[in-house]
Amino acid sequence: MEIWQAIVLGAVQGFAEFLPISSSGHLILLQHWFGIQENVVFYSIMLHVGTLIPVVIVLWKELIGLFKRPLNKLWYLVLATIPAGVVGIVCSVAFDLDALFSEHIWLLAITFLFTAGELIYSEWRAKKYQMANSLTAKNALVMGLGQAVGVFPGISRSGTTISAGCLVNVDKTENANFTFLMSIPIILAAVAMEGLKIVKAGTISSIDVLPLVFGVVTAMVTGYIAIKFMLALIKKANYKWFSVYLVGISIATIITAIV
Repeated sequence: MEIWQAIVLGAVQGFAEFLPISSSGHLILLQHWFGIQENVVFYSIMLHVGTLIPVVIVLWKELIGLFKRPLNKLWYLVLATIPAGVVGIVCSVAFDLDALFSEHIWLLAITFLFTAGELIYSEWRAKKYQMANSLTAKNALVMGLGQAVGVFPGISRSGTTISAGCLVNVDKTENANFTFLMSIPIILAAVAMEGLKIVKAGTISSIDVLPLVFGVVTAMVTGYIAIKFMLALIKKANYKWFSVYLVGISIATIITAIV
C-alpha cells in the first residue's frame, strides 16, 4: 500500500465512521478502486483504533459519567450494544460481510440508498415532532437495534442509530452523545474480531509500517473533526446533503459494478 493510499483510507475511515455515510462501505469501494489486496483486514483494524481515540477525547466527561451513580446510562450502553454484538457474531460465523460486498460490489448501491432514505426520514421526523424524550432502557434498546442494522456495509452505523433515536423522539443532544458513546464498544469488538482473523492468517509480519502510521494518524484527526461536526449537526437535524451525496456514491457504485 502506498502512503497516499493509506492517507486517503484513513481520511475516509475517520470521516465516514462518524458522518452518516458508512465507513465500511466506502473502504470497500476505495479498496476496489485502488486495487488494494494486501493486509486489508489489519489496516482496517488500525484505522478503527485511530477513530476510537477522538471519541474518547471528545466524550471523556460522558465516559466518566457512565461510572457515577446511578449507573443507568452504563446499563443503557450495555443494553444498546447487545443487538449489534449478536448480529456481528452471527455474521462473522455464518459469512464474511466485507468479502461478500467486495465480491458483489453492486450490493453497496442498495445499502447506500437505504442510508440516504433513512436520513431523509430522520430529518423530516426531527423537524415535525418535538425531540424531548429522555434516554430510557426502551429507547436505548431501540437505538441498539438501529446500530445492529448498521453492521452491514453501506448502511451507516451512526445514521441508523441517530434515526432510531429520532423514531422514539430522544432529545437531540442525548441522541448525539449516546450515538457516539455506542460506537466505543462496537469499535473495540471490531478490533478484537478482525485481530483474531489476522492472528489466524499469520500475515501481520508483512505489514508496511510507514503507510500504516500515516493512515492511523489521518483517521484520528479526521475522526475528531467529524465528531465535533456531527454533535452540532444532529442538534439541527440537517441530513439532506448527506442523502444527496449517498445517492451520488450509489450511482458511482453501480457504474463501478458495470465497468
